[in-house]
Formats: sequence, structure tokens, C-alpha cells
Amino acid sequence: MPAAFGALSHRNFRLFLVGQIVSLTGTWMASVALGWLVLELTNSAFYVGITAGLGSLGVLLFTLYAGVLADRTDKRRTVVITQTLLMLQAFTLAILVWTGHVTVGAVMALAAVLGVVNAFDIPTRQAFIIEMVGKDDLMSAIALNTSVFNATRVLGPVAGGLIMGAAGGGTRGPALCFLVNGLSYLAVIAGLLRMRLPPRPPPPPRISALASFREVIAYLRGDRRAAALVALTAVVSLFGFPFLVFARQVLHVDAAGYGVLMAAVGGGAVLGALGVALFGPRVRKGRLQTAGGVAFGLAVMVFATSRAFGVALGLLALAGFLMIVNNALTNTMLQTGVPDGLRGRVMGFYSFMFVGMAPLGAFQAGYVADRFGTPAAVALGGALTAMAVAFAAWRVPELRRAA
Repeated sequence: MPAAFGALSHRNFRLFLVGQIVSLTGTWMASVALGWLVLELTNSAFYVGITAGLGSLGVLLFTLYAGVLADRTDKRRTVVITQTLLMLQAFTLAILVWTGHVTVGAVMALAAVLGVVNAFDIPTRQAFIIEMVGKDDLMSAIALNTSVFNATRVLGPVAGGLIMGAAGGGTRGPALCFLVNGLSYLAVIAGLLRMRLPPRPPPPPRISALASFREVIAYLRGDRRAAALVALTAVVSLFGFPFLVFARQVLHVDAAGYGVLMAAVGGGAVLGALGVALFGPRVRKGRLQTAGGVAFGLAVMVFATSRAFGVALGLLALAGFLMIVNNALTNTMLQTGVPDGLRGRVMGFYSFMFVGMAPLGAFQAGYVADRFGTPAAVALGGALTAMAVAFAAWRVPELRRAA
């Protein structure tokens, strides 16, 4: 049986994880600084939303094709290239802001570039993890990587706020955050270059992108468990995740209160990821994934009815915990079950559903909220998520029986 935190026994993964801690902290700092900068330039929340949307557009458009390339190329080399491009994007933004030549058009263009590069980085990086640790320690690696992502999601904005506060307002603070973010990518790139990996197997015969898509679609059609996992990822992203966006409207809190709520979600997510790493090897993944998904939907439903801040805080921490349990196990079950030659493409589909459905989820939740109120929108999303996971477990027994 794989050991808890077994991924840490692999030198390559330790190098990767340290780089992720540094780089993701910088990424979340820059995310906060970017929103602040756009407000400084335009005094418009609309432009903040447009800039964020441009950052997601590239992922929506190119992730599926990026999965095809991930199966054809050296994954480490691809990630080094994408991380280098992200570093150059951060440095460009820092220089433009520091020299006073920044415009909202330039910021939006660089946000679009960020989205395109991330479209190729995300599925390749996901598919690369198994090459660092092997299948036995994959769940541990995914859980630890997820815990780092959520921990830095709390720490990064705090660090960014402190830097911008110390800079005394204006655009100097955001420029410093972008500079630190650019430097943080050096940790990831250095870790990747220091890895010692076994020789790559010969690449598969080159076929057209269309034929590659047909291969992965045929695989998903023939593997009911994999198809159910991809479909559930879309459902959770579409209906479950908008609770993060609408938490503020449910409780009517100010910016500080909203920050505390998001910190509760992040803290719960870190504990969930560490719990999967610690106890995951001892339980049946399918049952835990199903239980986590249903319980997550129910927690979101109950949160929608809460009005006391303390109660809501606890429910959001629980929702974050259950959300990550479901997501980490979904990722693990997909990657351990898929043939090696299809892993990049399958993770492209997974990333497309995970990231690409989120903007549509915010749109549908906003539409329901306008007609029936925010609590109803959040509760409906939680109910649909819980029912979808339960229905999938009933219709696809292979899902809940996964060891």
C-alpha cells in the first residue's frame, strides 16, 4: 500500500513542490495587484471583469489542443517553456507599470497572453506529475500539490496587499508585485532543470490533431468511469463553484469579511488535500470521491440558508474541505486509469471542464440570482451538484467501486 505523503520520497517531486510554493505565491500576489491596477487605471469594475475573462478565454479556446501537444512532446521541456513565457509576461507588465507606460489596453492584451500560455501549461503540468512519482504515489502528489495551491491562495493575496500598502498607493505597489511574481518563476524553472528523469519512451506515430481528438473521444466513450469523471468535473464547475462568487451577497459583508470567508474556504481546502494525502491510500477512492461530491453539494445548500457569520464561516470551510477531496480524487482516478499515450489529452479535457465551465457557471448563477435571489442560486447549484454525483455513482457502478 502506498505510504501517506509518499510523493515526498521522490526528489523530482520535492523540487517541483518547492518551486510551486514560491511561484504560486507570486501568482496570487499578481492576481490581486492586477485587479487593483485596472481599478486605478479605469475606476471601473466592468474592466476588472473583462480583464479576468480574457485570462480565462485562452484556457477555454486552446486547452483541448494543448492536451494533444502534451502527448506528443517532452512534458518537462514544455513546462519549462510555458513557465519562461509566464515569467516574461510578468516582467513586461512590471516594466510597463514602473515606467508609467501602462495602459488598460496593454494590461488586457497581456492578460489574454497569460490565458493562452496557461492553456498549454495546465494540462501538461497535470500530466507530468505522474512522471515524477509514478502511479503508486500519484494521489499523494496531487493532494500535496492541491494543498500548496490553496495555501498560497490565502498567503499570496495577503503578501500582495502588504507590498501594495507599504508602497504607499498608486501603481508602484502593483509594479513590485509583478516584479516579485516574475522572479518567483525562477524557482519553478530551476527545479525543473535540476530533475533527473528516466529516458523518454519513443514518441507515438505523428497523426493529425483531428485524429488525436477522435482517439480520446473513443477512449472516453469506451470507458464509462473516465467519461463520468470528466462529466462530473463539468457539473461541479458549472453549478458547485459559483458559491465562491456569491458568498459575499449571501451574507452582505464588506471586503474584510469577504476576505475572511475566502480564507475559510482556502483553509478547509488545505486540510482536505492533506487529509487525502494522509488517509487516501487507506480507503477506496471511488466511494470517497462519491461521498465527497455529494457532501460538498449538501454543504453548499446548507450554506445558502445561513445568515450567521460564524456558522457560514464553518460551512464554507467544510465546503472547501469536501470540494478538494472530490477534486483530488477525481484527478487521481482519471490519471491512474488512462493509458500513458492518452494522458495529456484526457487531462486537456479535464482542464477544459474544470476551468472552462467556471465562467459559464458564474453566468448561470447570476441569471438565477437576478430572478430568484442569491441564496436560491447558491442552493440550487449545491442541489444539482449533489444529485449529479449521486446519479453518476448509481448509473456507473465502476465509479464507486474504484479501489
